[in-house]
Amino acid sequence: MEKKERIIQEYVPGKQLNLAHIIANPDESLYTRLGINEAGAIGILTVTPTETAIIAADIATKSADVEIGYLDRFTGSLVIVGSVSNVETAIQNINEFFVKTLKFSTAEITRS
Repeated sequence: MEKKERIIQEYVPGKQLNLAHIIANPDESLYTRLGINEAGAIGILTVTPTETAIIAADIATKSADVEIGYLDRFTGSLVIVGSVSNVETAIQNINEFFVKTLKFSTAEITRS
């Protein structure tokens, strides 16, 4: 009989922006499935500690013409929608604030 290894994963929150991704010109069906208003782009972020998603949402809406599509302070997930340039500006400003003010590690902004 072969002995199987058991792996236990632990969630250890740090001060980091884990994902910063822009979906430029998404398919219309994506908006429908997410239940959000259509725009030129969708920005997706995840942060830890999870409550900092609220701070990210505040920075996003104050720094660019974007709307909050989804915000979950329990998972650290934030979805913003707006034009491609506004979503990009919002995510850049979030990254900058998190690095300079909160001393976070941040993710490279990716696009699809």
